[in-house]
Amino acid sequence: MTSIMKFKTFGRHGKEGVKSLARNRWMSIASISAVTVTLLLVGVFATLLLNLNDIGSQIEEDVEVRVFIDRTAEDNSRDQLKEEIEGISDVSSVEFQSKEEGLEQLIESLGDDGEVFASLKDENPLNDVFIVQTDQPEDTIKVAQTIEDFNGVEKVEYAKETVERLFNVMDVARNVGLAIIAGLLFTAMFLIANTIRITIVARKREIEIMKMVGATNWFIRWPFLFEGILIGVLGSLLPIAVVIFGYDYVYTEINTKYPTLFIELLPVYPFVWKVSALLMIMGVVIGLWGSFTSIRKYLKV
Repeated sequence: MTSIMKFKTFGRHGKEGVKSLARNRWMSIASISAVTVTLLLVGVFATLLLNLNDIGSQIEEDVEVRVFIDRTAEDNSRDQLKEEIEGISDVSSVEFQSKEEGLEQLIESLGDDGEVFASLKDENPLNDVFIVQTDQPEDTIKVAQTIEDFNGVEKVEYAKETVERLFNVMDVARNVGLAIIAGLLFTAMFLIANTIRITIVARKREIEIMKMVGATNWFIRWPFLFEGILIGVLGSLLPIAVVIFGYDYVYTEINTKYPTLFIELLPVYPFVWKVSALLMIMGVVIGLWGSFTSIRKYLKV
C-alpha cells in the first residue's frame, strides 16, 4: 500500500510538472530552446573533441625513435646496443631493421620511381636501424636523448619539432574544448534557473499557503524538479537526432571520398549512442539543477 501511495504521489508531481509547462508555455519554449541550442553546441564540440583526442592518440602511437647504428659496428656491439636500449625503463619494444630491409621499403614506398634506387642494392648506403617504441608517446623525447649518448649510435631521429608541436596542440585543443563545453553548460543552467524562477514567483503565494498547511519542502519541490527534468529531456531530443544522423552522414562521406586517409574517425556505433546518452544526462542534470536552485529560497517561509 505504501508503494502504491508513493507511486501515486510521484504521478501527481509529474502531472503538476507537465501542467506547469503548459501554463507557462512561452517561457517553457524559451527554456527548451535554450537547452536545445546549448546541447546542440555541446554535442558538436564533444563529437569534435572526442574524435580529435582519438586521432591524436592514433598519431601518438605512431611516434617512434629510429636509432641509426654506426656502419662500422660489429654484430656483438649491435647486440650490446640493443640490450642497453631495452634496459631503458620507458622503452616498450625494440625492433631491428637491416639496411637491406630499409632499402626495400624505400623502393616500395616510391612506386615506379623507386626503381632508380634498385642499383644501390650491391652498395647499400643505408644504416642498420633500431626502431624503438616507448610506453607513453610523451616519453619519446627523453628516450631519444638518452640513446644519443650510447656507443655505436651514429644518429637518432624522432621528428623532434613535430612531436613537441603535436603534444602542445593536443593539450591546447583538449583544454579549450573542455572550457567551451563547461561554459555552455553553465549558460544553460543559468537560463533554466531564471525561467523556472519566473514560474515560481508567479506561484509564490501558493507555495506559502502550502507551507502553512504543513506541506513538506520536498512535496512542494518535486513538481518543479519534474518540470526541470522535462525541459532538459525535451531540449536534448533535437541535439541527439542531429548527432546521430549528422555524424553518420559525415562518417560515411569521409570514408567514401577519402578511403585512403591515414586517420580514422571513431566508428558511428556505439559512439553516437554514448554521446546521445551523455546529452540526455546533461539535459536532465541542468534541468534539475536549475529547478533546485530556483526554488530553494522560496521554501524559507
